[in-house]
Amino acid sequence: MGAFLTGSGIPPGAGVGLKPQHAPEILSGPQAVAFFEVHAENYMGAGGAPHALLTRIRADYPLSLHGVGLSIGGEGPLDQTHLQRLRDLVRRYEPGLFSEHLAWSSHETQFFNDLLPVPYTQATLARVIDHIDQVQEVLGRQMLLENPSTYLAFEASEMSEVAFLRAVAKATGCGLLLDVNNVYVSAQNQNFDPQAYLGDFPFERVGEIHLAGHFVDSDAAGAPLLIDAHGCPVADPVWSLYRAALERLGPVPTLIEWDNDVPEWSVLLAEAETAARVMNGVMCTAKKREVAHA
Repeated sequence: MGAFLTGSGIPPGAGVGLKPQHAPEILSGPQAVAFFEVHAENYMGAGGAPHALLTRIRADYPLSLHGVGLSIGGEGPLDQTHLQRLRDLVRRYEPGLFSEHLAWSSHETQFFNDLLPVPYTQATLARVIDHIDQVQEVLGRQMLLENPSTYLAFEASEMSEVAFLRAVAKATGCGLLLDVNNVYVSAQNQNFDPQAYLGDFPFERVGEIHLAGHFVDSDAAGAPLLIDAHGCPVADPVWSLYRAALERLGPVPTLIEWDNDVPEWSVLLAEAETAARVMNGVMCTAKKREVAHA
């Protein structure tokens, strides 16, 4: 379904998640962020304070819409009521990007707070392709699919995560959201090389990058276990992976995710400024190489 392949409408810079507690600082004057991102499910009501704030923000900044409740990988059919609410939200705010997770979060009438992983099998692939086709048809636009953070591997899996994502994108025309922190978390938990993962990733499909902090815990055997917690600064190894991704991809909209233990606005803004500096540094280095080889 390649008809949905379109430009994002969001500049290749660093953005942050919109948090209501930061509204006074954000509205006090222009902020040094390229865009804001919100979770779609927080704005599916008809009105009220959330919409009043988002309307003001959307008037001055590009917007990325990030879904957490479609259950793209779920075995059951998509929730059509949820999908129609999402369509209405997209029409209301016209975000530059819409993304969802390669995960499931519902079963029959039960909804879970976690984004749960899927086995990478042909059956799962067919189901995810069907679900994404439905989403893009209803929304009338391309969506981005995000790679998950994982803590174990399924014995039933028949292909790698990257091969699965590539197959989904090829079949549906969807784009990909590369969460660099998720790559690092999964690599550490499952003992694979994150640089090799990036080396195989279909960067031509990437429309956005996510960066976040993670929590270091330990499993029952005492081995390190990383948790994708979104509650602290981006770790140094994740910044290094981000540089490696940019070297392959070029400049791209990049989001700082910070959803738990949300800090003051100045702290979140500083993380975005770091992402912007890293992006600019990689691009300057690439330009110097071009000039040197001209």
